[in-house]
Amino acid sequence: MSSSEAGLADKVARVSRVTLSEVVYRDIRELLLAGQVAPGEKFTLRGLAEAVGTSPMPVREAVGRLSAEGALEILPNRAIRVPIMTRERFEELTIIRAEIEGLAAQFAAERASPEEISVACGFHAQFAAESAEADPDGAVALRLNKDLHFAVYKAAHMPNLMQIIDGLWLQVGPVINLDLRASGRRLKEVEAHKHHARLILASRPRRGAARQALADDIRAAADFILATGDLPFAGQEG
Repeated sequence: MSSSEAGLADKVARVSRVTLSEVVYRDIRELLLAGQVAPGEKFTLRGLAEAVGTSPMPVREAVGRLSAEGALEILPNRAIRVPIMTRERFEELTIIRAEIEGLAAQFAAERASPEEISVACGFHAQFAAESAEADPDGAVALRLNKDLHFAVYKAAHMPNLMQIIDGLWLQVGPVINLDLRASGRRLKEVEAHKHHARLILASRPRRGAARQALADDIRAAADFILATGDLPFAGQEG
């Protein structure tokens, strides 16, 4: 192999590694956003690599990025942990989310195209159907809830606002649906599908209704989670 060919091969290898690292980053990130992992849950690089079917190197790079974003913690023993959420921090983030995500819902009510409304309605219909099941699948509901919310936020056509929301969900994703992962009880008690229905039905003349429906959805879910007593107070994280 000539030196130029060797140089090209090296560049291709680097590009492939970067591309794989990006894929792994997005995969792990999606798990966090959709609440598929719980606060305090621990992993190893090897375990994550086996789970995503790749070598430890791209996983290490992805974990480093997520750690810098505050979405994962690297412990002294090199284990990887989903950060533990305290009640105080969760309550603060709930207040912020109601304002920020409510703003996105308000603009989405003004700006959403018929196609974007159709996509959001599709996720709402699937979520409502899952909620109506005798024994709802929490994992399915988690994904549909996240997809519905982000379909609405995307329809606001405010990319900078979307980045802020994305960062908030990276922090709260694992805890938003803490109880929903283990049981469908919250689907029955909180009735999120009713808040979603109000959100979907809000039209341009009623953009304030969209903002209020979104805020009510966030608050109802937060109240349920706080009532379980699963979140520790600051200083009691263990």
